[in-house]
Amino acid sequence: MSPDKPSGKPLALAQVARLRFRHLQFLDILGKTRNLRLTAEQMHITQPAATKVLMDIEEMLESTLFDRLPRGMRPNELGLFTLRYAHAALDGHRKFVDEFSTLKQGGHGHVSIGAISGSAAHLLIAAVAELQRLRPLLVVKVLEQSSDQLIVWLAERKIDVMIGRFTDESQRAQFQYEKLAGEGLQVTAGVHHPLRGPTAPSLLELSHWPWILYPTSTALRRVSDDIFSRTGLSLTSGIVETPSFLFALELMQSTNMLSLQPAALVDKYVRRGLLTRIAAELPDRMPDFGMITLQGEPPSTAAQAFMDVMRQLAGQVEDAA
Repeated sequence: MSPDKPSGKPLALAQVARLRFRHLQFLDILGKTRNLRLTAEQMHITQPAATKVLMDIEEMLESTLFDRLPRGMRPNELGLFTLRYAHAALDGHRKFVDEFSTLKQGGHGHVSIGAISGSAAHLLIAAVAELQRLRPLLVVKVLEQSSDQLIVWLAERKIDVMIGRFTDESQRAQFQYEKLAGEGLQVTAGVHHPLRGPTAPSLLELSHWPWILYPTSTALRRVSDDIFSRTGLSLTSGIVETPSFLFALELMQSTNMLSLQPAALVDKYVRRGLLTRIAAELPDRMPDFGMITLQGEPPSTAAQAFMDVMRQLAGQVEDAA
């Protein structure tokens, strides 16, 4: 049957089973180069052989995957879907080889963790320290970002576990969520700020000062926007948006800007005299954060060990509270 004339029948599992590792490699390379000659070179085969490989793949799947153009190849909708599958399959294979090799050599595998800042990072530091004590040969990779980016990395399997929040309720269908803790908030400024002291400024007064805010896609930004919008106020003296706490720290120390920050994140800077808390009467909590994993995919041994430690430490924090 010609791949240009699909049968309309559902794809059988046996057809996909005919795709070999080399076929997946071929698709992954062709998806990046969009050129048969370059793909042939990277696969160390001739261009006619590369053409035959692509024809074989399309014959197996009974579908055309690429539009043949004068200066390259362009994947169609089915092609893009197949390329994503090939890339994910190869990535899974690479992770298996890496972890298997580590275990074979006496190690304890590796785990990639994505985490938001604030209280989650505070808890994460304690968890990683405990994990290193329990499994000193475990390789731990930590990436810090906002929840909206972390959820993308988790879906792409670039991280094993995410410590953060859902950014859309529809994500609950694809991901598993396990609550860890809540998060306190604090209006923060440089130690020289005129609002420092025991007197709590009003919302109106706060709205007249410039603010450092997190990006609009973050939960913390939604909280700060809601604080003012509920009373019909808006910030009138300038806004700087940044996901970087270190940049916000430098800016607060050198200007009179205010910022709403996780209390656990700023606590040590306040104790060291680098920042001050503003005694503002604002909501002091954010939505809970937790561990998020892919739905229906059991975590690796290393990821499970990390999650167990996080549960234990989060329980201790809750008991203390």
